[in-house]
Amino acid sequence: MPSTTVTELAIGGMTCASCAARIEKKLNRMDGVTATVNYATEKARVEHAPDVGVDALIATVVKTGYTAEEPAPPVEERKDEPEDPELASLRQRLTVSALLATPVILLAMVPSLQFDDWQWLSLTLASPVVVWGGLPFHRAAWTNLRHGAATMDTLVSVGTLAAYGWSLWALFLGDAGMPGMRHGFDLTADRAHASSAIYLEVAAGVVTFILLGRYLEARAKRKAGTALRALMELGAKDVAVLRDGREVRVPVGELRTGDLFVVRPGEKIATDGTVTEGASAVDASLLTGESLPLDVTPGSAVTGGCVNVSGRLVVEATRVGADTQLARIARLVEEAQSGKAEVQRLADRISAVFVPVVILIALATLVTWLLVTSDVTAAFTAAVAVLIIACPCALGLATPTALMVGTGRGAQLGILIKGPEVLESTRRVDTVVLDKTGTVTTGRMRLTGVHVYGGRYGADSADETELLRLAGALEHSSEHPVARAIAAGAAERCGELPTPKTFENVPGLGVRGSVDGRLVLVGRAALLAAEGVEAPATTEPGAVHVAWDGVARGTLTVADTVKDTSAEAVARLRALGLRPVLLTGDHRAVAEAVAAEVGIDEVIAEVLPEEKAEVVRRLRDEGRTVAMVGDGVNDAAALATADLGLAMGTGTDAAIEASDLTLVRGDLRVAADAIRLARRTLATIRGNLGWAFGYNLAALPLAAAGLLNPMIAGLAMAFSSVFVVSNSLRLRRFT
Repeated sequence: MPSTTVTELAIGGMTCASCAARIEKKLNRMDGVTATVNYATEKARVEHAPDVGVDALIATVVKTGYTAEEPAPPVEERKDEPEDPELASLRQRLTVSALLATPVILLAMVPSLQFDDWQWLSLTLASPVVVWGGLPFHRAAWTNLRHGAATMDTLVSVGTLAAYGWSLWALFLGDAGMPGMRHGFDLTADRAHASSAIYLEVAAGVVTFILLGRYLEARAKRKAGTALRALMELGAKDVAVLRDGREVRVPVGELRTGDLFVVRPGEKIATDGTVTEGASAVDASLLTGESLPLDVTPGSAVTGGCVNVSGRLVVEATRVGADTQLARIARLVEEAQSGKAEVQRLADRISAVFVPVVILIALATLVTWLLVTSDVTAAFTAAVAVLIIACPCALGLATPTALMVGTGRGAQLGILIKGPEVLESTRRVDTVVLDKTGTVTTGRMRLTGVHVYGGRYGADSADETELLRLAGALEHSSEHPVARAIAAGAAERCGELPTPKTFENVPGLGVRGSVDGRLVLVGRAALLAAEGVEAPATTEPGAVHVAWDGVARGTLTVADTVKDTSAEAVARLRALGLRPVLLTGDHRAVAEAVAAEVGIDEVIAEVLPEEKAEVVRRLRDEGRTVAMVGDGVNDAAALATADLGLAMGTGTDAAIEASDLTLVRGDLRVAADAIRLARRTLATIRGNLGWAFGYNLAALPLAAAGLLNPMIAGLAMAFSSVFVVSNSLRLRRFT
């Protein structure tokens, strides 16, 4: 299968969901092209064959009546940079339109304010609102008409121009222009005689209300994307690089892998790296959501964008540019925001045909009223109300705004949601499989127990200190994780350890050597037996035997310690209705001890790395919907096999790539938070879509029945979009 290229395009000129649907449809008609167009982010994500050029994609969008270009690379924002020109233009049009439309609406709604020739003042004030204030709608409607299409702008433009045109006819050719003309205001379609009815308050009011809706919508969309923009801007702008022993400050873009750079207290770490000199505390809260600073020393890994709190650090750059964790997080969040949940695809299909259907309903309303009542005024009012109230804006904003806010908030808390389809999975999950090492436990061995033999074993009264000194001294020369744990534990309790005179590693069994004139053995019972030393049987997992001078002296217990937060995390997962399962390649006794400590009942132990995916598959075959939490290369296949894969961000790239959710922090409690956030985001999307569908389904029959004045319809339509966006913004308060 030929490889595909992914291109992102910034789309201009979209005004509603049906615009996005049209562009998407046109792009998808091209050979070898699969496109997703997002109205909220104003971007298109296009997968295309290598022989389809970006110029061809842009040309297709332009032919459809919109603009397209490849997004410019992010630049450093300056404090004096002017605000978004689209937002400024909208605010200017809204302010002028509101000032002019308010007296027009008051004169029409309050008959006691009507004076002789008031209607001509209304015309003078309403005309700039309809022509200049409504220009974006008229321009977009004309562009779409030339391309044989209809969008929300078509409905607004046709509705307001019809109301304005009717008013001009009544004023100049009918009776409405006569001195002393008065008429009241009705919430329904019941009006005066056709020749004396004017709709200037409808034309001016609808334009103003929809401009207000657009302005609030644009501001809210900008707010929704603040988390991603904050991520993009989190990195340092310049860095002090060590060149020939001197510090040279250069732009961060000139940093290369292997460069040594200095980070002083209060400065941001320029890129991912390893500390080579110095000790400090690092604040990673903006990246991981973790409030406590992390202590770092030589050998510690640090992440670009974090803040150095105390000491001076020298760091060796290990990843730069687009490879850094910060850049990858921003990329994952942006990709997630550009996707579509399955439920949104249904909304898009409806939006694509909605506008033509509404125009037909408006015509049918006009004809029906004329046939049934012969009341031209009421028929016209009802038809205009149908046109104006039916705009499908809320439908197009329902999913993308919730996704933008949800994924952005997740990024602030150290939770990366890879795409909207992930949200559907979190709702159905009933079983969570937890990898033991590195997920539930720290993944680091630690000395947990010292047991000195008495009686027939160790009769020459060895004590704990001597046992630890001799065993620790010998193990200090070994690279085995168990040996390192014993050596570290012995040094911590006994201080400086002696140096072995001889040392030999016995593969698979342990070590032997001479320490302080004694022949010491440390390892499995089989090692002692091979040397003719009798040792008591032990079933304790992680027990290491110690003997010297031909006598067994005691055992040291080593274990992978459980993370402090794991028991609380398991309780939180249970509270979400999930059944936890511990999965490990470790011995059953070890696994069951860990499971008992954190409150897990179901244990699957002694599983080979390649068998983990098979275990997940088997659980799914039993009818369970499975989430898998892991961090290692050996978890990648299982993460990909599970219905929902959660990778600990402290783990390997392979695990992170295979997962659906990435937890930047190595804290299992974040897994429960991630599932809660994903479920809350999905619930918000469903609530938004329910409102948007329900609103249109309820409002259209009311308008067609003549129960809504077109101006009230315009106000309701504008605020349906504002409601959807505001509902999505509540996700910013998720904790």
